[in-house]
Amino acid sequence: MGLQRRRRQERRVVPAVPVQAALSAAVLLLLVVLSFHSFLSSAPLADRTSPDPVPIRHLLPRRKPSSILLKDKMEMLGTDAGDVDVFLIPSGGESPVGNLWGSKLSKDFYGCSHASSGFATAEANTVPNRYLMIATSGGLNQQRTGITDAVVAARILNATLVVPVLDQKSFWKDASDFSNIFNVEWFIASLDKDVKIIKELPEIGGKVTRPQIMRVPRKCNARCYENRVLPVLIKKHVVRLTKFDYRLSNKLETDLQKLRCRVNYHGLKFTDQIQMMGDSLIQRMKAKSNHFIALHLRFETDMLAFSGCYYGGGEKERTELGAIRKRWKTLHTSNPEKERRHGKCPLTPEEIGLMLRALGFGKDVHIYVASGEIYGGEERLAPLKALFPNFHSKETLATKDELAPFSSYSSRMAALDFIVCDGSDVFVTNNNGNMARILAGRRRYFGHKRTIRPNAKKLYSLFLNRTGMTWETFSSNVHTFQKGFMGEPDELRPGRGEFHEYPSACICERSKRITYSNSDIQNEAGSYSGKGTVNRSTSEDLDWIDFDYGENAPLGRVSPIEIESEYDAMIKQEDLELEEILSD
Repeated sequence: MGLQRRRRQERRVVPAVPVQAALSAAVLLLLVVLSFHSFLSSAPLADRTSPDPVPIRHLLPRRKPSSILLKDKMEMLGTDAGDVDVFLIPSGGESPVGNLWGSKLSKDFYGCSHASSGFATAEANTVPNRYLMIATSGGLNQQRTGITDAVVAARILNATLVVPVLDQKSFWKDASDFSNIFNVEWFIASLDKDVKIIKELPEIGGKVTRPQIMRVPRKCNARCYENRVLPVLIKKHVVRLTKFDYRLSNKLETDLQKLRCRVNYHGLKFTDQIQMMGDSLIQRMKAKSNHFIALHLRFETDMLAFSGCYYGGGEKERTELGAIRKRWKTLHTSNPEKERRHGKCPLTPEEIGLMLRALGFGKDVHIYVASGEIYGGEERLAPLKALFPNFHSKETLATKDELAPFSSYSSRMAALDFIVCDGSDVFVTNNNGNMARILAGRRRYFGHKRTIRPNAKKLYSLFLNRTGMTWETFSSNVHTFQKGFMGEPDELRPGRGEFHEYPSACICERSKRITYSNSDIQNEAGSYSGKGTVNRSTSEDLDWIDFDYGENAPLGRVSPIEIESEYDAMIKQEDLELEEILSD
């Protein structure tokens, strides 16, 4: 009996030992296999580019804001662990494909804005006792377009131009006048062969003449000015055009387009004080690295509210931006996915950083960031700073004392950013606002310096679907989508977009001068007679074209005399405020 009991106990106990051992061995083997698989997956990317890859977590379509975890010398970007997958971003330098810091074709093109032999002098063109006054609108760069077009409008009207008055009452609340920002003496002297410009309105017949106040519609062409403004100017002698921004058509004869370029690229110089401080900031960036990127980052609260996009901030973001958006009753109901799908949402700081790293810029690159107050503050900027730790701004490069003469004036501070962005090796923008457009055109004119604007429509789908994607695949797609958006000379599209962004009539080829007839300018196919092949304009190129504008005046038939008070009655106050906020 005792023997049978012992045998039954042995049958119960002995088999348990190999089961536990087998389970332990299986777990151990699984861990080894997973570790080996992980090693095989990551080793080739790290070995190929850098021994110190950076794991980046994929944001899911909910687009929660990124957070940073520094662990074992590796930057972790992403959301909660349950929401993300991880792919490795190489820390190394440039992409082996192409030259990131410039274009090989740039040496073949140059800016050309000389007047033709048939362009009459200012003395011959100007009619006595005919004066045009201009009141600009918006921030620095919107006002710059207004000043440029004011000179051309005066030329069309055979009038003497009074130095334009800058906007001091709008959202920007900057008390600066023209001479506080621009070199007024140079402005007058450099353009004296094209248009007569004076500082103040003189007395006419021994009397002070009160100007007739008018406003012209947007995109008003030469005939529009001749029909609407000229009759009043002949009768009253003095006309003051208000809220003068984008009031001149893109489609003008070549000599007038070239005059635009002479004003914008040669006639408008900042004051010595502003220019010297801006040059000093450039020198300090150059001292840190042979090359640097300047990033114009528009991510302010009001702009994001207007966009109607969602940036991953949860219910708090929806409530805050939704409340601001209600101030503009004319805006349509927000549809975030639609706006992003159409490329109308500015890229987030993280997305811009990922795009630049995918293009091949290494984490050792120095970046100068020109921006207002970023929505979400440092938390929102953290992923960009992790991707590019060498992060600078005018506030980090200069002392408070150095910035004191400018810090109380938004336009003067914007002028400093403008100078540094213009002087950078690569200029990048997350938007297509006024500063981005003007700098893009200026950099094309002065040698086609590398200018990168995101193909927001295509990148949207890439950012949305990058979960489970390798870094190699992500980077390859970014390269593909950004073709035509890298500031190459063959991206010029005569007649498409804003002339200030694509000054095609003012770009010449060294081997053969490129000229454009009126039919060329109006040709929507966007071809030109120089070397190479133009990338044809597509819908995504124009998606942002009116993003800055809260007001779009119709070009229909109206009375030639459009008094300011009557015009203002047709425009809602929230539209004016919207336009001011989004102007630069």
